[in-house]
Amino acid sequence: MQSPFYGREYSEFEFTNNIYDHALHPQWDSIDSPTLFLKVLYADYEQGFTIIEFIGEWNDLLHNDIMTLKRDFIELMMQEGINKFILIGENVLNFHYSDEEYYAEWFDEIEDGWIVGLNFMEHVIREMQQVQIDYYINLGGRFQEINWRTYSPMELFELIDDLVTKRFQA
Repeated sequence: MQSPFYGREYSEFEFTNNIYDHALHPQWDSIDSPTLFLKVLYADYEQGFTIIEFIGEWNDLLHNDIMTLKRDFIELMMQEGINKFILIGENVLNFHYSDEEYYAEWFDEIEDGWIVGLNFMEHVIREMQQVQIDYYINLGGRFQEINWRTYSPMELFELIDDLVTKRFQA
C-alpha cells in the first residue's frame, strides 16, 4: 500500500466536496480540511518523487492544513521512499500562516530530497516569502515559468531536479 489514497473509490457523478460555494470534481482528495484538496498526479517510488496538485485555500491558521498534510499524507509517502515533492499550486487561492514547525520538520526529514512549489499565484508566493516558508519550499523564479502539463512526469522531475541542483550550487 504505497498511496495514502489506496482503496478509495471515486464517483464520477456525486459531487460531495466543495470549497465555499464551489463544487469540486469528485477526484479531488480531501485532507480533512474544509478549504484545501489535492490530487496525487504521479508518484515514482523507485525514483523517490511525487507530483501533487492542490486546489483551494491553504489555511494553516484556522485549519492547520500543513499539519494534516504532513502527518496524514506526506509522512506516509516518505515511509515509502518519497523524498522529492513537486507541489503544483496554481489553484491555491490564498495562504494563511500559523507557524513554520511542520514545514521545518518536513524539510529536515527529507535529507537529500527537496520540496518545490510550481506556479503558485504571485500573492501566495509573497505571503509565503514574508513568513520565510520559501526557506523550506523552493518557490518563484524559474519555478513560475514551467508549463508542467507539457512534460511527462519523468521529464518534469528531471527538469525540476536539475533546477534545484543548480540553485543549490549557486
